[in-house]
Amino acid sequence: MGPLARFARLGLIGGRLVDATFAPHSLDRGEFDVLASLRRNGAPYELTPSRLASVLLVSRGGMTKRIDRLEARGLVRRIARPSDRRSLLITLTDDGRRLIDELVAEHVVNESRLLAVLDPEELAAFDGVLRKLLAVAERVPTQSAGTTSSG
Repeated sequence: MGPLARFARLGLIGGRLVDATFAPHSLDRGEFDVLASLRRNGAPYELTPSRLASVLLVSRGGMTKRIDRLEARGLVRRIARPSDRRSLLITLTDDGRRLIDELVAEHVVNESRLLAVLDPEELAAFDGVLRKLLAVAERVPTQSAGTTSSG
C-alpha cells in the first residue's frame, strides 16, 4: 500500500503546484486542459464539444460548463460546424491562443522544476514505470469496492 499511497499523495501535492501556475490567470486545470487540447489539435484550433469531452474524460455537462466559462472570458467561441449547422465547433480565439501559449511555457518550467530532483536516468526509469502501471490500470475494469468478479 505504501507505494500507491505515496503516488496518490504526490498526485495531490503535484496537482496543487500545477494549479498554482494557472491561478494567477484565473484558470483551473480543467479549463487549461480545454485550451491545451484545442491548441494541440493544430490550426484552426477547433474540436466539437463531444470530442473535447471524450479526450479529456469529462461528462458532456462538465464540458459545457468549462466551455461556458472560457467563452465568457473570450478565450474560446462556439461556431456552427460548416458541414452540419446543427453541430458546433469550439475554437480558440486569438486571446485564448496567446494565453495557452504563455501558460504552456509556464507549465513546462514548473514541471521541470518539480522533476529536477531526478537525474536523467532516474527520470527515464520513473517514466517507464509510470507507463507500465498506466497500461495495466487502463485495461483493468472498474469494480466496486469489496466486490470480486466471478468467472
